[in-house]
Amino acid sequence: MQKPVVNVMVKAARSAGGVLLRSMHKLDAINVVEKDRMDYASEVDEQAEKAVIKELRKAYPDAAFLGEEGGAQGKGNAVFVIDPLDGTSNFLHGFPHWCVSIALVENGEPQHGVIFDPLRNELFTASRGSGAVLNDKRIRVSERKDVAGALLITGFPPRERERAPAHLECVRELLRSAEDIRRTGSAALDLAYVACGRSDGYFEAGVKPWDIAAGVLLVREAGGRVCDFRGAATGPMDSRGVHGRHLVAGNQKLSADLQKAIVQSGYAAVFN
Repeated sequence: MQKPVVNVMVKAARSAGGVLLRSMHKLDAINVVEKDRMDYASEVDEQAEKAVIKELRKAYPDAAFLGEEGGAQGKGNAVFVIDPLDGTSNFLHGFPHWCVSIALVENGEPQHGVIFDPLRNELFTASRGSGAVLNDKRIRVSERKDVAGALLITGFPPRERERAPAHLECVRELLRSAEDIRRTGSAALDLAYVACGRSDGYFEAGVKPWDIAAGVLLVREAGGRVCDFRGAATGPMDSRGVHGRHLVAGNQKLSADLQKAIVQSGYAAVFN
């Protein structure tokens, strides 16, 4: 049975999903702003975030929020960390792969997480110590033991392009043994897919708390491991982590093998 707070988070995610679905057929009329070089947001992102906050505030009027669009609102050790549209570029291009991500983070650690894919009506939920679920069915990470034959996912965020040569060298080295590497455009769904075994592992740099807080919890509760490129803890998933970080996710054995490969390729060293 879901925790009461997760029920509220699900309702909020579905509300935002409705905003996104109603907007996806009128992309030409959407106002888009460039937040940074090749990093875009739209009025739909803002509307979806407002829909999330509106639902959460009904149940938790004094709650604190950290949203990709609205930034930090309120104070407290517990904060709802929100990405109202993870995969904005996909959405704006009509590429059907994006989601809503919400996590409740306490003292920097995600306690509850919801990732909702409105297009597929797939709802991923997790609570710390209670496992991870996809549409009411328990999920587990894959059992692949190393990178050999693995299906991996990565990302190439615009803010990390200066490190692209090292990233591409890492990809080249991984493809010597991995089956393939995907780049889907939604870190939240990437982590959800690792949690349910659709992908064996994931790695990316430059991710922010709203990109990963819910997904990190999903992977952990599905029996997986999340660390940085050096194998260390990921750091706080609240406003203290908005500078971005690098992340590796997979099952216990594969994540260690993937992290080791990232170091050996030289990619980890460019973050020294």
